[in-house]
Amino acid sequence: MISVVVPAYNEERNVDTLYARLREQLRARHPEWELVFVDDGSTDGTWDRIVALNAADPRVRGVRLSRNFGHQSALLAGLAAARGAAVVSMDADLQHPPGVVSELLEKWQEGYQVVNAIRIDTERVPRWKRWSSRVFYRLFSLLSGVDIAPGSADFRLLDRQVLDEILRFKEEGLFLRGIVHWVGYPTASVKYQCGERHAGESKYSLRKMLRLAWHGVSSFSLVPLRIGIFVGLLSSAIAFFGVIYAIVGWWLDNDVIPGWASSVAISSFLFGVLFAFLAILAEYVGRILVEVRGRPRFLVRETTRASAPVERLRARPVVLDASGDARTRTAG
Repeated sequence: MISVVVPAYNEERNVDTLYARLREQLRARHPEWELVFVDDGSTDGTWDRIVALNAADPRVRGVRLSRNFGHQSALLAGLAAARGAAVVSMDADLQHPPGVVSELLEKWQEGYQVVNAIRIDTERVPRWKRWSSRVFYRLFSLLSGVDIAPGSADFRLLDRQVLDEILRFKEEGLFLRGIVHWVGYPTASVKYQCGERHAGESKYSLRKMLRLAWHGVSSFSLVPLRIGIFVGLLSSAIAFFGVIYAIVGWWLDNDVIPGWASSVAISSFLFGVLFAFLAILAEYVGRILVEVRGRPRFLVRETTRASAPVERLRARPVVLDASGDARTRTAG
């Protein structure tokens, strides 16, 4: 079975079109497939469209989260629900062209276990987005030691073995773009041109993109802390020489300490550096607190498979599994 995982947030007008185009791509060469939509707390009719598609075609499955947890958490929810031997993840707005899915599957059939789709930057892509993508991935590769090509996103194929290993990672704030490269399985790439958004507006504002970038760097690398250590030592050396300079000046001239302006400037600079790296340290301490809490990365409100009438659910016998926990016996 081939699984396609699609996180969706307020994508009511895109769900049906994406399903139709994916069905055309998959049914000829891959008769066994499923499409897993993850409704990330949408406030429009996205879930209603997913339920309607599921009623018309059981190969469409839906997972509805209890609230908006963010793109990465919704993507993880879909990957955890997917059952295929190969799992493709893509966005719902059709900027990830459905026609590229066949190319990803061809690479997988050649033996590659990770196949990344790399966006070709054309004039259609905004200039600031092209520039910010190149800058971020170069900085990320420098800080983390994991080389990620500019134009990468969460449009990729994962073999079942790779996906099972990634799902074992329990850390909070899992940065999938970095983890997929870190695991080290045979990897290939397919280039594509970004399509036009079919309907609606992009959910990735500049603030969200900056937050994702910082989240990726801070969750995947300790280099910012090590930079803080280096700058702290350098600043301490500057402050030490400033103190020596002040003492020598006072010894040579008891009335006035020469260089008071430079001393004030150095002190201000050192305090600025100190508070900046205290903020970085606070970020990492906050991440430790989140990890210790151990809260789930997402909560599922309902799924399309659980849409049977309440009376039928109550009539199903309750049995005990091997661990002694109660569960409901279901078909299959």
